[in-house]
Amino acid sequence: MLNKKIDWRSTLRQAMVPLLFIVIIALAIPLSGFSSAHLIGEILARFARDTFLAVSLIIPILAGMGINFAISLGAMAAQIGIIISQNFFVGGIPGMLLSALIGLPFAILLGWFAGSVMNKAKGREMISSMILAFLISGIYQFVVLYIMGGLIPIQNKDILLSRGYGIKNSIPLATKGALDNLWNIKFKIPGIMRPLNIPIATYIVIALVCVFVVWFKKTKIGHDMKAVGQSQRVADSAGMKVDKIRLQSIIISTVMAMLGQLIYLQNIGTMNTYNGTDQTSLFAAAALLIGGASVASATIPNALIGVILFHLMFIVMPNAGKNLTGNPAIGEYFRSFISYGVVALALVMHAYSRKKAAEEERKALHHQKAKEKLANTEAEAKA
Repeated sequence: MLNKKIDWRSTLRQAMVPLLFIVIIALAIPLSGFSSAHLIGEILARFARDTFLAVSLIIPILAGMGINFAISLGAMAAQIGIIISQNFFVGGIPGMLLSALIGLPFAILLGWFAGSVMNKAKGREMISSMILAFLISGIYQFVVLYIMGGLIPIQNKDILLSRGYGIKNSIPLATKGALDNLWNIKFKIPGIMRPLNIPIATYIVIALVCVFVVWFKKTKIGHDMKAVGQSQRVADSAGMKVDKIRLQSIIISTVMAMLGQLIYLQNIGTMNTYNGTDQTSLFAAAALLIGGASVASATIPNALIGVILFHLMFIVMPNAGKNLTGNPAIGEYFRSFISYGVVALALVMHAYSRKKAAEEERKALHHQKAKEKLANTEAEAKA
């Protein structure tokens, strides 16, 4: 039997956010009036849509960099790849592959830039990545609004603004459903109009990325990232190239986010050119944190559970607010509040946990010094 004492207070603190959301959703589902079949159908679609993006946040957390709010840079790289592939009139799976191939160098370059900036702002990586995302978003919007169709020739007039340059705000995608429809299962459930659609191919891709993350953690670079995440000072003393390891984690995360955005957009079928990446990082971070992750620790189950809980809330809250108050805007306001609030709550809890850990470490050190002093005194007395 294990003699290790379970720290119930710490365990409860870690499970506080998921438990809170389970309670909120349990109360909101009956108020929403949605059937279980409808909710299952919506969750199946949204789970395939957003899980890849949530998983892309795990590796930087492993390296001690907190939540990478700069994954929206990867989403921008994906959208540049989509615009160029649409310009060549390539759709379906070939269009997705071409978009990924075009977006890959942009994602690596942007990931390198983001990681370099974060290495200069150690201890403030999350706020730095968030501000950096706003900066690159401005450059991205300038390129697609003025450069494309101007300096960069665009042959596909369907994606150009009527003035002859600049990309339209909303673009129907030639890759719509490319991965979802590659292999899917449809079946009818009594009580709902449309049949449920299970995108098997998309779920296989999500399973593969989860396996990749689990495998990656067991590799040498994965162990190095874990060591850096636990203590940069100790890792540096051990001869590890801390800045390089941190940089690699951000590049990998940005490339994964680029792929995740491609999966997200093919599921939606329409690309919002200018605002489509604004909430990418926030919603992925909120989903991960709702699943029980923290800015210092995250796992695959955290991402999977978080996506389900987060989207259940997004589905039921507007209708629950409408049925409860007669005003659907109440539900919309509440879920927007929750999206930002859960990130703030997680950051506050992380700061509190770090403070408690530092206090406990000081107490343990003081206790150890007292024991050593007592032992020395006893030894001197015997002598």
